[in-house]
Amino acid sequence: MSQNPLRPAGTLWPPILLGSQFVFNIGFYAVVPFLAIFLRDDMMLSGGLIGLILGLRTFSQQGMFIVGGALSDRFGAKIVILCGCLLRIAGYLMLAFSHTLWPVILGACLTGIGGAFFSPSIEALLAKAGTQSEAQGKRSRAEWFALFAVCGELGAVLGPAAGALLTGFGFRQIALAGAGIFVIALITLFFSLPSAPPSAQTLKIVPWWTTFRQPRFVAFIIAYSSWLLSYNQLYLALPVEIQRAGGSEKDLGPLFILASLLIILCQLPLARVARRAGAARILPIGFLLLAAAFASVALFAASAPPDGWLRLLPSICFVTLLTLGQMLLVPAVKDLIPWFSHESTLGAHYGALASAGGCAVLVGNLVFGTRLDAALSPGPQAVIPWLELAIFPLCSAVAMMVICRPLRK
Repeated sequence: MSQNPLRPAGTLWPPILLGSQFVFNIGFYAVVPFLAIFLRDDMMLSGGLIGLILGLRTFSQQGMFIVGGALSDRFGAKIVILCGCLLRIAGYLMLAFSHTLWPVILGACLTGIGGAFFSPSIEALLAKAGTQSEAQGKRSRAEWFALFAVCGELGAVLGPAAGALLTGFGFRQIALAGAGIFVIALITLFFSLPSAPPSAQTLKIVPWWTTFRQPRFVAFIIAYSSWLLSYNQLYLALPVEIQRAGGSEKDLGPLFILASLLIILCQLPLARVARRAGAARILPIGFLLLAAAFASVALFAASAPPDGWLRLLPSICFVTLLTLGQMLLVPAVKDLIPWFSHESTLGAHYGALASAGGCAVLVGNLVFGTRLDAALSPGPQAVIPWLELAIFPLCSAVAMMVICRPLRK
């Protein structure tokens, strides 16, 4: 009897997971980069409220990662991934049809919770499939994860471009298109992912207090949290700079494409450089690059923007330096976490790392959403918020020199 090719019998085809990451990132980056512009121009919200909503969206995803992983362990990855797709579809639909504040906040949070459900589950499935592939003498697990990252960045390239093409029709159409992408992903994954019997064990989240008994680790995650705060300024502060320069939301697409192309082309070479230098030496450099990204915009913020594409030069410098810092920081930090933890508490340590970043984004965006209102038009006042943002990664660079000193050879 012939078997449905979309439903593997007890085995998982890793390219399905690679394709999922590609599609998920298209659906994400086609919508979220344009959310701040919608909130400012269409909803007429203040900078503080915009920062709060974007911060809540990030916190609802980062803070729920440990919950999504625990649910996946208990009920199986497939059902949790499908629920995550449904939650993101519901979030996008609420953003598309809401005209008041609270439904918009709820929609933004649902998009984050959806990501917290499907992202750790997809990665867990890929780790399992990669282990099987490596045991069979085929592609290694590390190679599958490298391809996973590349597929994600390819989606991040196409997503903003697709969103930019729809900006002329309004944000509602952008959000509806994003929901449609996740509907396609939901249907495909329903037939493609193998079902797994739920675990009989009791749902239990690894105790968080074990991670907070380590003062050095607590200092480490606090220092690292400024990375996520800095990275999220692509969604909050970058649209402000584009408006100051006289650009429009259509300029966001090419800038996000620039960031993704940098990662696709430079991530592996920079990872090799970072591995030779060592995490203890590379982390301060990564945070200094983040601080330089904000300082580069501050250099231009007081001046009237030039004509033509040169008006986007500060934004280009910002995206380039921020992305270079990200490429040095993230792999090095992920490799360092086992140094702080035992195998039994590894998930709790990674969860604490993500949640600390989510808290930083929530508080930081609430504060800087209001502060960035001063940067909407050229003038001396426009310099101050960017310099204030630079202080956080600068402090993290100094802190990492101290925290990671025992790791130096």
